[in-house]
This record gives sequence, C-alpha cells and structure tokens, in this order.
Amino acid sequence: MQLVPKYADEATGTGILIAPGVRQNLGIRTVEVERGRLPGAISVPGTIGWDLRLEEVMSARVDAIIERVFVKAPYERVQAGQPLAGILAPAWSTALAEAQALRNADSAAAQALQSAAQERLRVLGLPASVRSNDGRIVLSAPVDGVVSEIAAREGATAAAGTLLFRVNGTDTVWLEAAIPQAGVGAIAPGTPVEARVSTLPGKVFEGRVETLLPQIEAGSRTQQARIVLENPEGLLTPGMFAQVTLDPEGGEAHVLVPADAVIGGGTQTRVIVMTREGRFQPVAVQTGRSGGGMTEILSGLEGGERVVASGQFLIDSEASLSGALDRLNADAPEGQPTGTMPGMDGASTAEPQGKREVLYWYDPMRPEEHFDKPGKSPFMDMQLVPKYADEAPEETGEGTEPTP
Repeated sequence: MQLVPKYADEATGTGILIAPGVRQNLGIRTVEVERGRLPGAISVPGTIGWDLRLEEVMSARVDAIIERVFVKAPYERVQAGQPLAGILAPAWSTALAEAQALRNADSAAAQALQSAAQERLRVLGLPASVRSNDGRIVLSAPVDGVVSEIAAREGATAAAGTLLFRVNGTDTVWLEAAIPQAGVGAIAPGTPVEARVSTLPGKVFEGRVETLLPQIEAGSRTQQARIVLENPEGLLTPGMFAQVTLDPEGGEAHVLVPADAVIGGGTQTRVIVMTREGRFQPVAVQTGRSGGGMTEILSGLEGGERVVASGQFLIDSEASLSGALDRLNADAPEGQPTGTMPGMDGASTAEPQGKREVLYWYDPMRPEEHFDKPGKSPFMDMQLVPKYADEAPEETGEGTEPTP
C-alpha cells in the first residue's frame, strides 16, 4: 500500500476538503439547517372506558335485609331517581319516621328538634337517593347511566359497607390512547384529539388530552394518554377500540434536518457539516422525534449550518480513516514512517541481518528437486526458493544433489 501524502494546506483547518468537481461526481448534496415543527399528526390505537368520576357506588350504610330488587340485569340503563331496590333497615326506618314526625309537628319544640333529626340521618349515612314508601326504604339511582354491577339479592342480609349497586354515568367517557415512547415528548395536556370508531362510520369524536398517565407499559414501550370525550347520545361504549389522531400543534420549535442526513450506529449519532471554508466534518448530535422525512435535533446544531443530505456516508468513512491516521502519527516516535501497513507494498519488513549462505534452490511444489542457481522451475512456472544454511533441515529431499 502506498504512503498517503499530507499536504501543507491541510493543516490550516479541521475536516476534509473536497474539490467542487469531486463533490458533483460523488453526488454530495447539502441543505441548510432550519428551525421548525415536525409536520403531520400522530395516529395511535385507543380503548374506550368509563369516566370513573361519574361512577356512583351504592352500599348498605347500616345492617339491612334486601326485600326487593327492581333492576336485575347488569348494564341496564337507568334514569336518576329510578328505584333500584327495596330494603328493610331498622336504624334507617326509625330515624326517617322520627324526622317525618317532627317535620309534621306544629309545636315550637318539634321545630327545634328537626335539625337534630336531620343530623342523625346524616350520621347514619342515609344517602339522598333513599326514600321511604309505606315503611319500605327504597334505594334509587343517583344519576343517569348504566348499572354496571349488581350485588344485591332478594332476601339476602347486607352488612354495613356491603356493595349493592354500581352505577356509571355515560355523559362523558375516557379514551386511553397508547402513545409510543418516542412520541411522548410531543404530547401534552390540551393536545387536540380526533377519535374514530369502526362501528360508527362517519362519526368523528373530538376532545383533548387530559393527562399522561405516569407509567410505561413494559411490553409495548407505550405510555397511556387519558382523553375525555363527550358522549351525550351514549354512542360510545366501554370496551370499544378507536383510532386516535393527535395533532401536537403549537409545540416547541426545534432544529430540523433531513432524516437521511443523520448517521446512526456506533456509540454516537452524528451529521456531516460543511464549514464556511468548504470543509466537511462530523458533528455529534442528539436526536428527537422523526416525521415527514425530517428529524428533530435537540443538541449539537444551532440552525443555519449546512449539513450533507446525500453522500454523507462516504465523507464519514473518510473522516474516520483520517482521524485514525492522525492518532497513529501522533503516537509514533519521531522519525519513524507511519500510515502504512507492514508488508502491504511487497517489501520485506525484516531488519538487515547480513549476507546469508544459500545451500541450494528448490521448487516449492517439488521440494525434493534441488538446483544450484536461482531461476524458474522447469516443472512449474514458479520462481525457485532459496534454502539457507541457517534454516532447519527439510524432512524430505535432504541429501539430494543439486541439479545443474
């Protein structure tokens, strides 16, 4: 391998200098780095669920016997005030009877005791949806919605704290969208959202991201974004799958470069920058999101530079080789040649050891045939090889007289 010249004008700057004609032949193309926002929206899958803030749990606040259950089918729609069950609760019945008697009394003393009776009802945990009808305590639905769970059974005894019904409101629902980890940085509370459900063609449900749940799914490497959707007609049902489009408009502007200009692999990500002097040098960068053929640069570039968008791998390879040779030359002792691999130019790298005595020459393919002078083998078109006196004796062919 021939030695590579190092010219004096190359020492005046860093990077690689490439003539304009060579750039054109290699197809090297540069573009100016600009600041902006990535175009396009993010499309991810999502799942509809209950808005748990509209959930009402109805339980027995005191010991009671369930006499009648009016709603027996799970997921039945109910209206606010609709009876759900009739129960017998002595503590509640007694307190309600006393409160009603005081309310109907005309005496001044009875009027004074009304507030105490109402406080007793509150302490006993009597919900506002409970009403008395001919001595029977009736539990009524607190909101419009769906009875998602029914635990009450006719004739059963319910201890204080036992769950009887769970009612979920449907005016709004939660949509949980799985955001890839790489795109989470562009999503924030308030990001506009459009949701489409395959079972409701032509319907578009609009909303905004309410919060990003502080948990990453280990298997899919996604983070859940909670979106609140209005559902006045009750068309959206928990369990539905939706296609969610998030448009992170108004996000922070970043330095943008063509995605093809980014060189990955190894221990760092880099781009090739062309300096004002026309030299090319690699610059380490930290990348962000990618989209629309562009990549965000979070650090390493300021904007206004020119980066190589085509042919950058050739320049990167040359820069890596030049850097390795420069490090080799810096480490070599003064006066020693550098920049070539031993033996690649065909010359011997052995130190001169004086004249060696030659016993004979032989054909490498037929070592038993010896000759007294150098030349080509009469058997094969190959040069004869010398046998030196200081070499170990051959196992074959020793003692054969040299052929004249």
